[in-house]
Amino acid sequence: MLVNCVVYHEGRRVHDIPVEEIGQWIGRGDSFVWVALKDATAEELTAMQQQFGLHELAVEDARHGHQRPKIEEYGDSLFAVLHLAELRPVTGAASLGAGEIQLGEVDIFVGPDYVLSVRNRSEQGFLGVRSRAEREPQLLQYGSSFVFYALIDAVVDRYMPVIAQLESELEAIEEQIFSSQTAHSNIKRLYELKRKMTVMRHAVVPLMEGVGKLYGGRVPALCNNTQEYFRDVYDHLYRVNASIDAMRETIATALQVNLSMVTLEQSDIAKRLAGWAAIFGAATTIVGIWGMNFEFMPELEWQYGYPLALLIIAGVCGWLYRRFRKARWL
Repeated sequence: MLVNCVVYHEGRRVHDIPVEEIGQWIGRGDSFVWVALKDATAEELTAMQQQFGLHELAVEDARHGHQRPKIEEYGDSLFAVLHLAELRPVTGAASLGAGEIQLGEVDIFVGPDYVLSVRNRSEQGFLGVRSRAEREPQLLQYGSSFVFYALIDAVVDRYMPVIAQLESELEAIEEQIFSSQTAHSNIKRLYELKRKMTVMRHAVVPLMEGVGKLYGGRVPALCNNTQEYFRDVYDHLYRVNASIDAMRETIATALQVNLSMVTLEQSDIAKRLAGWAAIFGAATTIVGIWGMNFEFMPELEWQYGYPLALLIIAGVCGWLYRRFRKARWL
């Protein structure tokens, strides 16, 4: 679906144009066309390929979707795949900010005089990016490369609220980590959180590699005048990745602590069972001795034999109980 198709001349918006007129503005040198599509069909991508002369391999990636984040160079044009991350609440999930990460995808084609963004499986639009760019005509004069930066920067900025919500969820779990009543549920939540962090890491790390090629050293000619902007995006990605790595380490430590808590709880239970088993075992041993029914057992005919046996049993069990209590087994 076509969202908009706009011509920009010397950093300022000219007017919207139909797709059929795109070719009239390509190659002028002082203007570029910015087209946005949402959930584009194969026919729409084919039409854009014809209008902009897009490389067929890039179009094939955009048509199939579900690509790894990347930035590739095709002649004097660039093709980028970015993941759009959004944390959405799940019905029935635990409170404390639990939610599921929904990944969308945006494919960006950039040439000297055009920018084409194709957004898939996401409701997060880029109208705010367009408004921001139009408020800064002095930067929009850089042309399509600045729009390319603005789109990547917007995607990266949207990672930060997701990371912040996941950090809040981790903090909430840490506050309950020493509660034996929630130890098992904490382990499940920590594994879910670790999975979410893995999803975010798969979105961030490959993109860092791609953005790192857009500044310093040999860069595509398209990005020569905007290298410092892409360096700023790389710094943002680096901070996001550092937060992800720190959280993954914290989650690993929390999992170990939780497993240790479960093991300690099971050890305490085993101690209690062993203690009571020893007490009843001592009583059973004494009773068993007098229950052997030998013919010559003087205690059986003694009138105080039964009370003495009960007294011995009570004394031994009481002594064992005190010893186990002192050792904190009971």
